[in-house]
Amino acid sequence: TGDTGQGARTWIKQILNQDMAFQHIKVIYPTAPARPYTPMKGAFSTVWFDRYKISNDCPEHIESIDSMCRGLTDLINDEIKNGIAKNRILIGGFSMGGGMAMHLAYRFHQDLAGVFALSSFLNKDSAVYQALKSNERVLPELFQCHGTADELVLYLWGEETNKMLKSLGVSTSLHTFPNLNHELNRTELEKLKTWIVKKLPVEAAKTN
Repeated sequence: TGDTGQGARTWIKQILNQDMAFQHIKVIYPTAPARPYTPMKGAFSTVWFDRYKISNDCPEHIESIDSMCRGLTDLINDEIKNGIAKNRILIGGFSMGGGMAMHLAYRFHQDLAGVFALSSFLNKDSAVYQALKSNERVLPELFQCHGTADELVLYLWGEETNKMLKSLGVSTSLHTFPNLNHELNRTELEKLKTWIVKKLPVEAAKTN
């Protein structure tokens, strides 16, 4: 919360000592709009959606989640218009950004290549779980990472989210980082890069 797409990019660059860059993949860092954020007593912050509280045990602020899903759908559609196949698009994020990505993919864009969620969670009765209960199709794979020492988004919440999505037919992995708080580290980002290239391999030269 409170960071921008550019801020996230800089943060990742500091950890990796280089940009999260791929020769054949374009990386986009969107910024959430500023909105009043209830956990900060209604102060304006760049957040993807509002929360009643930072807990997995309360209702979701579905109105703000859905309005953001519409905005981010426009971003996905712009890439498709630019000639990117939808099954060659991955989405994900850190903390709230990962929660946003799970809503976007598993409720509205089940034909994306995959989702990553770093230090993220879904509320216990999430609309994502409701959407997947009647699902028949093959869903985007989920790559999750979480630090066991996270004091803001508890490791348990991330683990519960992973188990719940797995039980609903999502192919998931959960990478656990002992002593990591609500932050990113180099090992995690290296694992993420490896997973991204596995999901989006360089396409074989097209033959006529």
